[in-house]
Amino acid sequence: MVRLFVAIDFPGGIRERLRNPQEILKQSRAHLSLVDPAIIHMTLKFIGEVPPERVERIMSALETIRVEPFELRISGIGSNNARQPRVIWCTIEDAGRSAALHDRIEAVLEPLGIPREGRPFRPHATLARVKQSDPSLTARLRDIPAEDYGSFTLRSWQLKKSTLTPQGPVYETLLEVPCV
Repeated sequence: MVRLFVAIDFPGGIRERLRNPQEILKQSRAHLSLVDPAIIHMTLKFIGEVPPERVERIMSALETIRVEPFELRISGIGSNNARQPRVIWCTIEDAGRSAALHDRIEAVLEPLGIPREGRPFRPHATLARVKQSDPSLTARLRDIPAEDYGSFTLRSWQLKKSTLTPQGPVYETLLEVPCV
C-alpha cells in the first residue's frame, strides 16, 4: 500500500520563520511532537493508503485540475482547541482559494472511490501535535507574538507519498501540478 496526500509546500524562508513559534512551544512542559520545519506544508487532501496500481489513476485525475496562481499568507499561530489543544498550527489566509482547490480535488478523486472529507476544509499547516498536555502549553501559546510569517504565490501543488519511519515521516513528491 502507498500512503498519499495532496499538499502545498511552503517556501524555505517561511518554514524557517516558523521555527520561532516552535521554540516557544518547546518551553512548555507538554509532550509535543514538533513537525520538522523542512517538511511543513498545507495538506489539501489526505488520501490515505491505496494499492500501488491506483496511483497512476489518481495522478491522471489530479492533472486535469487547472487553477490560476494565487497568494497565500501565513498570518498567525492557532490550535484546534484553545483550552486543550491537540494540534498547533499556523493559520493561512488566501481568500478561499485553497478551499476551492480542495473542493476540485475532492470532485476528481471521488469517482475513483476516494471518499470526501467529512469535516469542513480549514487552511492550516501543522507545527506540533500534543502528545500529553500541560497547563504551561496554553501560556506558551499566548507568548507567541502576533506576527505575519510571510506570503507567497502558489505556482504549483503536489501529490506526495508519505513513508512513516521511527525518525518521522519521509515525503516524496510523485506529481507536481503547475498553476496555469
